[in-house]
Amino acid sequence: MRVVLQRVLEAAVTVEGEELGRIGKGFLLLVGISSQDDEKIADRMMDKICKLRIFEDENGKTNLSLADVEGQVLVISQFTLYADCRKGNRPGFTDAGQPEMANALYEYMVEGFGKRLPVVQHGRFGADMKVSLVNDGPFTLTLDSRQLFS
Repeated sequence: MRVVLQRVLEAAVTVEGEELGRIGKGFLLLVGISSQDDEKIADRMMDKICKLRIFEDENGKTNLSLADVEGQVLVISQFTLYADCRKGNRPGFTDAGQPEMANALYEYMVEGFGKRLPVVQHGRFGADMKVSLVNDGPFTLTLDSRQLFS
């Protein structure tokens, strides 16, 4: 699993002009799911994300987690995080999870974040989404389960 995490002041997602989700201060999460991922990896990734201390405290130190700042989360599926650009100029996506499996795991994560946090919004799996954000910092992290949990 690969996640691009952006600390945001606000973020929103629309599909065909309809706003599906909007958050204030928190994380915009672009989530890529590989064929190797499962619920155990998703649980570990969600725990890691919720515990990351990357919000500033009263002294300006990145010392606070989502819970500490009552942060919100917007979860967006992003299979292109598994693009293979090694050959030619057209990316391949053979490492991305098959849609049915990836969608089930994506929905599992949306539900899982909902159990951990008071405000969780999400996009629509497989849709052509328009995502807007106000990046805070900017503070952007890339998290890869193979590097974090191996």
